[in-house]
Amino acid sequence: MILDGATVLYGSASELRATLEYDFSEEKKLSYKNLTMEEIIHRLAIFVSRLWQIHVFGEGNTRTTAVFFIKYLRTLGFDVTNDIFAENAWFFRNALVRANYNDLKNGVHETTEYLELFLRNLLLDENNELHNRTMHISRVFEKEVDIENIKVDIESAKVDIRNELLSFSNKISEKTVQHAVEIFSKCGKDVYFGRAIVEDITGLKSSGASKLIKLLLNSNVIIPVTGHGKGKYRFR
Repeated sequence: MILDGATVLYGSASELRATLEYDFSEEKKLSYKNLTMEEIIHRLAIFVSRLWQIHVFGEGNTRTTAVFFIKYLRTLGFDVTNDIFAENAWFFRNALVRANYNDLKNGVHETTEYLELFLRNLLLDENNELHNRTMHISRVFEKEVDIENIKVDIESAKVDIRNELLSFSNKISEKTVQHAVEIFSKCGKDVYFGRAIVEDITGLKSSGASKLIKLLLNSNVIIPVTGHGKGKYRFR
């Protein structure tokens, strides 16, 4: 969504082990002694962004990267939990994207600044505002928007989604409806998504995300999108 349909180049499957071992060995060589917290946070942002870009965990890569990173931070003496990751899952993923994306022709450079804001909240208990719109490469969301109209649109969509699902089957749970609304609130009607994004937004496992997508397809809430790889969809 923040890349206007573009994508990050992930690590080659044939080089996963070698790339992972290299990044881990480089991290082990580093010393955090005598560094300021700003410098420590910058280094940690680089490390986790590189780990995520290798894409060693396949489906659910962002979620698994977060779990690993939490455990790693604890070995460094930080008392961290999953709360901030859970509350800002979409921001964390998009911050990782921006840390690994370049479009030099259009003046877009990879940056860890957004990851560092996230980490300052996590490690220093700061309260920096974490807004996905600030990371959009075209900056279109920095323009003034009518928040009230956006809220109305989402509420209308929530009613429509609920009606579509319940007309398809009256046995659909409220949790399933909520998952569908969560995906819509993040993607809207113009952004296409796949199973990995559904997992990141809802917290569902791979099988659960696949079942949800199938249900949304069968109930005509979403439609397939062609030309962007297999398994991509958008809301009607």
